Amino acid sequence: MRIREEAYRHWAQSQLPSRSHEEQLSDGITIDVQVRLSRLGATQMFIGMYSDNGTALLEEYYPTRPGETTTRAMVWGVNRARAMSLDAAPQPQRLRA
Repeated sequence: MRIREEAYRHWAQSQLPSRSHEEQLSDGITIDVQVRLSRLGATQMFIGMYSDNGTALLEEYYPTRPGETTTRAMVWGVNRARAMSLDAAPQPQRLRA
């Protein structure tokens, strides 16, 4: 079960239909990217990143993505979440010679 934070609650206030992409990365982090169109036609996006126990590592809500389609926003959001997961994942210890 995911432990959602305030950014998700802002996203979830609307009952608009949305598309989502969920993916579990090799380090156990799960990314959740959702996009939708507002009633006024603005592309909106939510990005969530969660540890293997469901704790939110990062949640972002974008109330508008000017000039982007939902498809383009989805691609951008998935790439952003993957890149950010590299910063959130524990780094392996480096051996010193």
